[in-house]
Amino acid sequence: MVSSRMPCGRQPQGKRRQRNETHDLRTGDRGCPGPGDAADERVVVFGEDVRALRMNLYARFGERRVRQTPISESAFLGAAVGAAMAGLRPVAELIMIDFVAVAADALVNHAAKVEAFSGGRWQVPLVVRAGCGGGYGDGGQHEQTLWGWLAHIPGIKVVAPSTPADAGGLLTAAIADDGPVVFLEHQLLAEDWLDYLGSGGRATVSYDIPVAGRQGEVPDRWEPIPFGRAAMRRNGSDLTIAGVGVGIHRAAEAAENLSQEGISASVLDLRSIAPLDRDAVVADVGQTGRLLVVDEDYREFGLTGELAATILEAGLAARYARVAVEETIPFDSARERAVLPNVERIVAAARRLMK
Repeated sequence: MVSSRMPCGRQPQGKRRQRNETHDLRTGDRGCPGPGDAADERVVVFGEDVRALRMNLYARFGERRVRQTPISESAFLGAAVGAAMAGLRPVAELIMIDFVAVAADALVNHAAKVEAFSGGRWQVPLVVRAGCGGGYGDGGQHEQTLWGWLAHIPGIKVVAPSTPADAGGLLTAAIADDGPVVFLEHQLLAEDWLDYLGSGGRATVSYDIPVAGRQGEVPDRWEPIPFGRAAMRRNGSDLTIAGVGVGIHRAAEAAENLSQEGISASVLDLRSIAPLDRDAVVADVGQTGRLLVVDEDYREFGLTGELAATILEAGLAARYARVAVEETIPFDSARERAVLPNVERIVAAARRLMK
């Protein structure tokens, strides 16, 4: 999701400008492995076809820092764990988060546990970067988000930005972090993904892409955005809508529609799933008395239930609803749209909460 032309050098701080740029999943930021990290020789990129997918990085830094790997997620993610323990800061490109299932042992049983098992003597400063989410007709093996499952594991941080500015700031923080971070970028917010892979020559495919997620203001100099700090995208008094990624843009559109009915909804962008900004959720729900969670992950045992537990454990007597994925995501576009959280489902859930 980092913009295709995000700055790499250390530039003057404080200025922000509107740039007609997009979250760019395939080519990455055109110049450095992570915002501001061009000079850090420890930052390397591992992954399948990265010389082509990150061609600008490869042209600038060469094969020493852009490491082509075999098509074996378990092999190169395992190698990235070892490299991180040896002093590098690898960014392992999984292309799609669905493929993490192939490499789960390296992430779940090793990267996530090394620091705890070594009493803090070893750390694994690793970023697992992957696309996630649906809406482009690729089915349930390529459109999952899986952030609830990954956030379930102690020792793994999970972030999912919704804007170009957050993508750059969160990626900067992820590369600087001393533990494993899963950086998830929604595929509808990744222009190269849609251009080169999503369409795949299918002239009948169309996308419902939120413009606010693909382009927006970015800083002249990247600074890390702390994990676990939510952002209020819209203020409201009747209802809190919380979520991450594309869900935030669906929620914002739903909130605008609800305002025409006299319903004032706030939109809270969690930005990170682990750690979770529970204080922000509790504070806003304490004001509105209602919580609606929009989650493109599976409904059962995920983020939606965790937020319900959060407000209950805080002692809030709030009304609650959720809009999430309730079955395997189908290929058929009409069925796919019905399964994924959409504006109509969010508005309908909000209306029920207001009764």
